[in-house]
Amino acid sequence: MKIFKRESSIDLMGKRRVAQLVSLLLIVVSLTSIITRGLNFGIDFTGGTLVEIGYQTAVDPSEVRTVLQQAGFEDAMVQSFGTARDLLIRLAPRAELSSAQISSKVLDALYQAYPDKVEMRRVEFVGPQVGDELTEDGGLAMIYALAGILIYVALRFEKRFAVGAVMALVHDVIITIGFFSVLQIEFDLSVLAAVLAVIGYSLNDTIVVFDRIRENFRKLRKMDTVSVMNVSINQTLSRTIITSLTTMLVLVALFIFGGEIIHGFSTALIVGIFVGTYSSIYVASAAVLMLGVSKADLIPVVKEGQSIDDRP
Repeated sequence: MKIFKRESSIDLMGKRRVAQLVSLLLIVVSLTSIITRGLNFGIDFTGGTLVEIGYQTAVDPSEVRTVLQQAGFEDAMVQSFGTARDLLIRLAPRAELSSAQISSKVLDALYQAYPDKVEMRRVEFVGPQVGDELTEDGGLAMIYALAGILIYVALRFEKRFAVGAVMALVHDVIITIGFFSVLQIEFDLSVLAAVLAVIGYSLNDTIVVFDRIRENFRKLRKMDTVSVMNVSINQTLSRTIITSLTTMLVLVALFIFGGEIIHGFSTALIVGIFVGTYSSIYVASAAVLMLGVSKADLIPVVKEGQSIDDRP
């Protein structure tokens, strides 16, 4: 056992029951919020008005956003478009106003704040039909991703490992989306992209743990299944923590300095990576253990006389 001397020796699997209760509670809260409160969909899903404007000099998007909020457009999304003098404004639909009336009110507010410095470039209306299509396509993309992962892990490892990996990914997706539902943070296409990225990140972490479990099942044949899993997770724990922390540093920097337009994206990744790191240990590995995987499932059976028959 000297090979494991420098590794941590935390009894992670011994705490799996408590972790399962925590996961179950978070999933119930998330699903309850999603069903009862729903998601605060952005203009990409709900439809709305898109206004492109130009300035003679560079302008701060946050200043324009403040002007629009004072004019009654609290949900306005403002971002730089091309250069620092070009802005793209996204506005949610309003039943009492047409697209033309909304764009006129926006321009009036901006003309008052920046006299003779604002130029209208274009106005587009994104209808609810487009929003419905984006919602459906986004959901299908997530389902296809999970199905492909199930097939990949089943072929690379074993079907019970595939079930454990998909359970962990579903766990991560539900809790991440539930976080946005509980806090009613705007859910747009950038957040959906972040959720899909979380699936990839979480799967990568899970595959690393599964690889080590498979390797140790073949090396440590005298250990029971729980002990092998504990050793394997502890061996990969430092790598997992370092990877997650360095990624978190980048995401926190994006959240703080990246501007409001990518707050949703960075928030989804921060929550998803935290939950994904946890799930690779306490959901994926615990699920495999619960499904009854053993050494016999991963160690090839050598038939009597096979080694002699295989000689050249």
